[in-house]
Amino acid sequence: MKKISYNLIIVALLCIFGCNKKETNQKTQSENMENIQVSDYGVTAKGDSIKKYTLSNKNGMKVEVINFGGIITSMTAPDKNGKYEDVVLGFTKPEDYFTGNPYYFGALIGRYGNRIANAKFTLEGKTYDIDKNDGSNSLHGGKEGFHTKIWNIEPVKDAKFPTLKLTYTSEDGEEGYPGKLMTTVLYTLIDDDALEISYEATTDKATVVNLTQHSYFNLSGNFTKTITDHELQIYADKFLPVNETLIPTGKEKAVKGSPFDFTVSKAIEKDINADNDQLKKGKGYDHNWILNGSGLRSIAKVYHPESGRVMEIFTDEPGVQFYSGNFLDGKFDTKTGGKNEFRTGFCLETQHFPDSPNQTSFPSTELKPGQKYQTKTIYKFSVKK
Repeated sequence: MKKISYNLIIVALLCIFGCNKKETNQKTQSENMENIQVSDYGVTAKGDSIKKYTLSNKNGMKVEVINFGGIITSMTAPDKNGKYEDVVLGFTKPEDYFTGNPYYFGALIGRYGNRIANAKFTLEGKTYDIDKNDGSNSLHGGKEGFHTKIWNIEPVKDAKFPTLKLTYTSEDGEEGYPGKLMTTVLYTLIDDDALEISYEATTDKATVVNLTQHSYFNLSGNFTKTITDHELQIYADKFLPVNETLIPTGKEKAVKGSPFDFTVSKAIEKDINADNDQLKKGKGYDHNWILNGSGLRSIAKVYHPESGRVMEIFTDEPGVQFYSGNFLDGKFDTKTGGKNEFRTGFCLETQHFPDSPNQTSFPSTELKPGQKYQTKTIYKFSVKK
């Protein structure tokens, strides 16, 4: 009788433990799904219905993503008074995203982020001509790059934090690129006010890949203000000089003693108007920094003194393109009134180097069948009082 009683007690305890664990898992999944809201966003000229997915964390931070271009249309961050405000530039009307998005606001960029010289490259002895959409060069995957595609989006039910899984298959020959490329991107909103972006891709034929995210930030929360008062630090001792069409010359140059030295935090406005040939070519900063270190590490930090907002960027990529919004031209309304004028937003695009397929001294961007492209970038927000 005692043996039977002990066995019954053990079974009962195991059942309770198992049920509690199941309930906890179900509760976590339920909370995560509650932190992902889906709503209608708009309809494209082709009749495609676009959805908006809103991620929220326990602090009240929110990130809004649409399945057109995998675009981040809004991202909030706290100021020194605890107020969460939108800190990424975007359009006020859905159709402006659908009909060109000339600034690539908030978009996932592929197959190749940044520029490829003369819109061509040679791979395994074959030359590929890709779309020319930036003078004689190709920029951000071409006119019909990933920023124009409708991505499949699914909330990830078993994730620890609210997570969206975005997938898109680029067929062999799309925009001139070889190979059928299957791409997966995860947007995860962490409870410490960080957005984690994980990229994966596989191919059935040798190709080149360089994915990135093209959000423009303005930590003031007022998109009519310029970003030149933001203080920036980039952990990089070298950058890549460019020619007149913003293609890297192939040479590396030390930042020390130049306007490109952000090894110590300084206001963007400090040197942006210096009498410097490279700044004249980019109309400001539009260059790739060669990041110190390797693996997932902190590579840059931005501080906005007035609001107290801080954004720190982590990545495992070898480079980052700092772009100071030099081609924003005031043609569109901002989400806070006024226009998206010159230098009212900046980008820090983590990536491999521009024109790598044509420059053998740069880290390779080639992806072969059987290999998996994997990279991760994190944008983390905090406050400095």
